Amino acid sequence: MTFDPDAANRALAGLRPFPVAVTTINGGFANGLMSLSAGSASIIPEAPRATISLTKYNKTHDMVLESGIFVMHMLSAEDDQIDKSLDILMTLGGRSGRDGDKISKLRTKTGVTGAPILLDAHSYVEARVTASLDVQESTIFVGDVVGAEILNDGGRLRIGEAWSKLPQDWIEQYDANHVPQLENARARRFGTTV
Repeated sequence: MTFDPDAANRALAGLRPFPVAVTTINGGFANGLMSLSAGSASIIPEAPRATISLTKYNKTHDMVLESGIFVMHMLSAEDDQIDKSLDILMTLGGRSGRDGDKISKLRTKTGVTGAPILLDAHSYVEARVTASLDVQESTIFVGDVVGAEILNDGGRLRIGEAWSKLPQDWIEQYDANHVPQLENARARRFGTTV
């Protein structure tokens, strides 16, 4: 039997249905990005943990690595919130934090760790990193949840629904911006110069 990467990607895609906005702060600079690799990391209800996987290409990765804090936000799918959710997605997913501030365009409050909380998100968990795992092109961070809140009741936005509502020109720009990140990840994984 030969390995079929397309079958693997189709199977794994079902495990990442929700786009998650990740924010952090380090040295007084706040930043964030969008991720599809996030989730719960504990079975102990009174001691929840969260996990995120961030590629090393992203500034947010370096900031979480240095600060040891992150906030994971779910986005809302409700009709009265969808435009705000798409605005968060396009703001944090549209360009690199290395190119300048992204957070000031969004409504925020300061969390218990000092990281920005996105007020137009569905919900969030705020965490302090307890462990990390370097997996070549990415780092998987696990954090103890130190704050959480449901900001907007209702359903959470799924990636398929979000993608179907994004402007085509934004998607094209996202795809173009994603190329250097993918090249960086391949170089790190397969051992070529980064």
